[in-house]
Amino acid sequence: MPGVFYIQRSIFTMSITVSNLTKLYGTQKAVDNISFTINKGEIVGFLGPNGAGKSTTMKIITGYLAANSGKAAVCGETVDTNSLSTKKKIGYLPEANPLYLDMYVREYLEFVAGVHGIQQVKSKIESVIGTVGLKLEANKKIGQLSKGYKQRVGIAAALIHDPEVLILDEPTSGLDPNQIIEIRDVIKKLGKDKTVLFSSHILQEVEAICDRVIIINRGNIVADDLLTNLQKANAGQQQVLVAFKESINIQELSTLNDVIAVKQLSTGQFQLSTNQPENVRKQLVELSLKNKLNIVSLQSETNSLEDIFRNLTSANN
Repeated sequence: MPGVFYIQRSIFTMSITVSNLTKLYGTQKAVDNISFTINKGEIVGFLGPNGAGKSTTMKIITGYLAANSGKAAVCGETVDTNSLSTKKKIGYLPEANPLYLDMYVREYLEFVAGVHGIQQVKSKIESVIGTVGLKLEANKKIGQLSKGYKQRVGIAAALIHDPEVLILDEPTSGLDPNQIIEIRDVIKKLGKDKTVLFSSHILQEVEAICDRVIIINRGNIVADDLLTNLQKANAGQQQVLVAFKESINIQELSTLNDVIAVKQLSTGQFQLSTNQPENVRKQLVELSLKNKLNIVSLQSETNSLEDIFRNLTSANN
């Protein structure tokens, strides 16, 4: 079983607290005694394979599903005993994103605003339309919108009551690359003022948006840390890529300290395997100065989130 990594959090800034949470479906444990906290103002990626317990955990936090044991709290209030109060603090975009397709965008947002009992509805609607970039499509029926703009409507509905916490379940699912980038920018903008917990299978998006990730596998938390810390903890053997303007003998590179293996990629370009990339980079610079070589490029390749995810959630773990 892989190691679990945790960050210590101040109890005074917690927006989300999950403590010893367990959820059973019959005899199967969808969520198995998990705990984590999320600070105010964080954007946290919640990752895991299909069926790992992500959506179940999110539904418990939002009050849409009851846990068998343990508790979830939002902004210091326990969800199961203060359901109405905590829902006012949460904006939730479920994976299915249920929308009334025959309603116009503004009409639908007015309906959602009415459910929340919001005052100054028109100004609030125009504000969230601007925030999520819906102005050009705001006069259309929801059913006429592309998948990307439907996702924006769902996020606008989650924002209409100005919640402190946003929980987004697969907000970029089914979108094309351009739409993914647009929704990513929306989430990053929202993260400046709100706490955001979101799940995604597009790990590059999580890397682009989040500093911290929580990974769940088979109902258990297997990692909870800053992405940079996870990369260091799961580093293993890394690669240093170097390109010289002049030709160089591969044997000269093989004799450098801490170099495990050298592979020539093209004329003057090499891949060096090592456990000490910084030491190798330093030696390459010294070698170039000593032999009057010109380094065209020099970079290290760290483990991607995809590599870390695969290592922590593979079938053998």
